[in-house]
Amino acid sequence: MKNYLSLVKFSHTIFAMPFALIGLFWGFHVLNIAGETPDKPLWQTLLLVTLCMITARNAAMGFNRYIDRDIDAKNERTTQREIPAGIISPRNALLFILINVAIFIGATAFINPLCFYLSPVALLVVLGYSLTKRFTALCHLILGLGLSLAPVGAFLAITGHFDWEPIILGIGVLTWVSGFDIIYALQDEHFDKENDLSSIPAWLGKKRALFVSTALHIITAGMIILFGVLIREGWLYWLGASGFISLLIYQHLLVKPHDLSKVNLAFFTTNGIASVFFAGFVIMGLLVG
Repeated sequence: MKNYLSLVKFSHTIFAMPFALIGLFWGFHVLNIAGETPDKPLWQTLLLVTLCMITARNAAMGFNRYIDRDIDAKNERTTQREIPAGIISPRNALLFILINVAIFIGATAFINPLCFYLSPVALLVVLGYSLTKRFTALCHLILGLGLSLAPVGAFLAITGHFDWEPIILGIGVLTWVSGFDIIYALQDEHFDKENDLSSIPAWLGKKRALFVSTALHIITAGMIILFGVLIREGWLYWLGASGFISLLIYQHLLVKPHDLSKVNLAFFTTNGIASVFFAGFVIMGLLVG
């Protein structure tokens, strides 16, 4: 179990999960305002959404490791990953992916028909990302799109219909994830060039890639502000938003084109704290508001 959790970097679930919870609790808040009752108890939908988040991400990350196993074996930074290191066989990794796909689809069937019908679309996006680095430098945006489904999907799970607010938040997640993935990809600029792999750093170089990342995070800040205006939340929301945006700025102060020593701090620690901090205050505001 430890090896499979390491295979999919289970701790990185912290990026999208808090935004799924925001989408879920915002949807519950919307129903309460309208005087409507959810089809299921909140705790039940929460468990199902959590299961969907975990299994979809497990499938996506497992597929990424499976499809990239030969590339990872060539890259000094990734040779110790579970498949190239021989800890997990490709066959077992594929079985792990299929089990998670089946559980994900099954869980959506218990949520509502709309989520079930859209489950193949979600899987197409999150699994398809792993192929995009072979032909487009916009692969970072596809990764962002996959994680942006979290707040939208959770909102659909509780309400059964689309609305603009979670889509706005989803755009913020898209640009946030794309931006920090570009920062992470700085480490592989030369490797990507040598192996004909596409990425923003390999295409534009480190300095311009950081400029693109900054521009994406400016859009993220705008979407976070717009979402707060649309849902008309109080001081708890804006405290969370201020902390999140401050940590966006901080990660760009950590990484320089000539100094990548703090990439992992910027990528995981800063963004993980930012997502949990923001979601915590937003959800508190929704519950007490």
